[in-house]
Amino acid sequence: MTGWRRRGTPAAVAAAVPRTAIEVRRVGHAYGERPVLHDVTLTLAEHRIGVIGGNGSGKSTFARLLNGLVLPTEGQVLVDGLDTRTDLRAVRRRVGFVFQDPDAQIVHPTVAEDVAFGLQNQGVPAEERAVRVAEVLDRYGLAGHADHPAHLLSGGQKQLLAIAGVLVMRPLRVVFDEPTTLLDLANKRRIARVVAELEQDVVVVTHDLDLLAGFDRVVVFAAGRVVADGPPAESVAAYLASMA
Repeated sequence: MTGWRRRGTPAAVAAAVPRTAIEVRRVGHAYGERPVLHDVTLTLAEHRIGVIGGNGSGKSTFARLLNGLVLPTEGQVLVDGLDTRTDLRAVRRRVGFVFQDPDAQIVHPTVAEDVAFGLQNQGVPAEERAVRVAEVLDRYGLAGHADHPAHLLSGGQKQLLAIAGVLVMRPLRVVFDEPTTLLDLANKRRIARVVAELEQDVVVVTHDLDLLAGFDRVVVFAAGRVVADGPPAESVAAYLASMA
């Protein structure tokens, strides 16, 4: 994977590369002189993967590595063979990222404009853009808010808007960083249903252990290292035991 560069536009590169897995190879990361991840090696190929751990365990930094929001200090992250260092734009076409706080993701005045933003950056023609925006807003119950100020939406609606803004770009995978932390119970359940119904593969960082029901795999972080990795019941039990 090293010593050469793929040619073509990011869209062409992303379309030409077959879907395989996200590979994290001996990754370490530090913010300045503060290390937060140590020698992490994982292959992520399952449909539903949860990531849990205490505050400061490194799980959110790990999530940001998966689509190149953070680049590793050591090691390598590959998405279907695409290196986040050298093929960043193509990686981001394949892996969407939903932030914990939707206000960090919402950048345009109205709901429809915000959803269309990523498509504009991808060069999607205006007519197709309008169709895709309308479809995703309808899917998530936001069609009646298309021309409304995005900042006036409720917390749950803002989270749906953030998700819609990612899904409209049709990534193959979506990484969620604590998507229910800021929500009340009703909206937590709503977002849980949205995640469960996605066709895309998902990686979900969460403190909400109930959200992991039905997942294929759960990875546990502590002090920047993977300390458990397996079926949800086993990993959650190991996590809870470590907190006792």
